[in-house]
Amino acid sequence: MLGTLLAFAVAVLLGSMVPGPTTAVLIRQTLRGGRRASVWTLAGNETGVFLWGLAVAFGLSGLIAASQLAYDVMRMVGAVVLVYLGAQALWENRRKKSEPALESAPVEAAGPVPTSKADSAWHNYRIGLLTVVTNPKYPVFAVSFLPQFVPSDVSPLPMFILLSVMWVILDSCWFLGFIWFIHWLKPVFSRSRVRRWLERTTGAVLIALGLKLVTEPR
Repeated sequence: MLGTLLAFAVAVLLGSMVPGPTTAVLIRQTLRGGRRASVWTLAGNETGVFLWGLAVAFGLSGLIAASQLAYDVMRMVGAVVLVYLGAQALWENRRKKSEPALESAPVEAAGPVPTSKADSAWHNYRIGLLTVVTNPKYPVFAVSFLPQFVPSDVSPLPMFILLSVMWVILDSCWFLGFIWFIHWLKPVFSRSRVRRWLERTTGAVLIALGLKLVTEPR
């Protein structure tokens, strides 16, 4: 049992380290609203992860993975979310570039943008949640990944819940470290040119991930 849990922990951490939509979204949110925004976004992200874990426990992920229609609908919605976030990042970057005041004034890296919407915990939480619950790769991954770590001699439901909790905790640990790392690079991001370049890159990556979600074969 302990060996199974250790193997699961290693697999989850390795999976978390692979850059994907969550990584790009957290960079975007950190640049827009600072650590507070990115932590709330991560909370929404991990809520979605836990919900997909529970869906596996109750068989819902299997239904989504088996239904081409459900998969395609989720894929389209997920792509719209990612493309929207990426386009918004590019638009805001372009708008800042056209404002001379922002060129001459120092930029505080990962500092909060002066809008109540960007400062809203619920707004940031919702972005993280939507990034996960609208991505059909999560139920497909969960339904093929989690059952491998459920021993035949234990009750499946409690084990699935335990694995889901571990998934959330380990995923959170990795991304909290990632958020701290971005904040640690604050002196670099304080340069407006560097910040704009990173915002453009993040926006382009989000759009590319959204398009990939639509065009990639199942």
